[in-house]
Amino acid sequence: MPTYNYKALKRGRDVVKGTLEAADAKEARDKIRKMGLVPMDIADASTGNKKTKEARIVPMSLNERIEFISTLQILLQSGIPAVESLMFMEVEAAKPKIRNTAKVLRTQVMGGASFADVLARYPNVFGYIMVGLVKAGEEAGELEKTLGRIKDLMQKQSNIRGKVISTMMYPCFVIVLATVIVLIMLLFVFPTFKEMFENQGKALPLITTILINAGDYLKTNWWVLIVFFVSLAVFLYIITHWTPTKRLLDRLALKIPLISNLLLSANFSNFFSVVQVSYDAGIPVVDCLHLGVVTLTNSLLRDKIADSIVKVQQGQQVSVAMKMTGVVPRMLLFMVATGEQSGRLGEMLGNAVNYLDKILDDIIDTLTKMIEPIMLLVIGSIVLVLALALYLPLFQSYLS
Repeated sequence: MPTYNYKALKRGRDVVKGTLEAADAKEARDKIRKMGLVPMDIADASTGNKKTKEARIVPMSLNERIEFISTLQILLQSGIPAVESLMFMEVEAAKPKIRNTAKVLRTQVMGGASFADVLARYPNVFGYIMVGLVKAGEEAGELEKTLGRIKDLMQKQSNIRGKVISTMMYPCFVIVLATVIVLIMLLFVFPTFKEMFENQGKALPLITTILINAGDYLKTNWWVLIVFFVSLAVFLYIITHWTPTKRLLDRLALKIPLISNLLLSANFSNFFSVVQVSYDAGIPVVDCLHLGVVTLTNSLLRDKIADSIVKVQQGQQVSVAMKMTGVVPRMLLFMVATGEQSGRLGEMLGNAVNYLDKILDDIIDTLTKMIEPIMLLVIGSIVLVLALALYLPLFQSYLS
């Protein structure tokens, strides 16, 4: 019996490799799925273990991947073969990254590999979700339709990301502006008033003394600012990427009322979107859930859902397994349970996504309305402190 080398996804995030015996690649893929893994790449070991150096694909942004998938889908729907479609994109695409990607894929497809197998060689570029969906679409003979689903999924993710970023841009801009104003006041404005204040011959208010001394110190030791901002950036990077601190922040974020609703809606919107698209593509439910887990950015949610997938593999219903996690909203559980009982799971997953998108829009609108007065309060407080530091000494001189 032939031996196959495989690469698969475990618990939605870990890549594992191994070897197994099977009559053909399809049986090997079935065995991998029974092991609770999502197959990514399967190769006949009898062809040899020599590794050839693969051409490099430059990572593309989300918008570039959307453009790549959209163009390829249109060409395939027009009846143009995959190789010719990739060749057209290699020559005519406007962006260099897309031309390079099309060239690499076209070369390897012409070498005899399937489109799905070629994508599986670059999971860091295309993502495990796209690789899994393309494999299912190619096996079902509906690659064009699957590419359309992937494009819609990516556009949805882009929209969610855009909404969150646009919500955070305003407070970030205000914070940066406030920091610049404070530095200008400390380094240039207060030093000009220092001599005048000293000529008054009176003790300065505490707030004025602190700001003047801070300005003098920063003018002499300007490098402290660079060290501070670099250290702050490194600190923020570490606490958001180091696993222990990231898990702690993820848990704390889910306890803040409005923020927790935002995180739950955004995470589960992406999760159920992927599950729905992959389910409609004909992928088994367990594999759909594994692909959906990849989209969860909150570590607590990801671990809870990953644990529920194990229960689904053991024969538990999806809705029951998710209910045991204690993190999935009741409305979503009700929709999933209804879909399972009525045999319309794909439709109900779509309804769940629409429900989450509506909630997400409402939360973002609420946050936007809350942020504006908070930022005004912050700016007003900074202006008040600076104004008091400048004018209190003047008031003292007038009153004396």
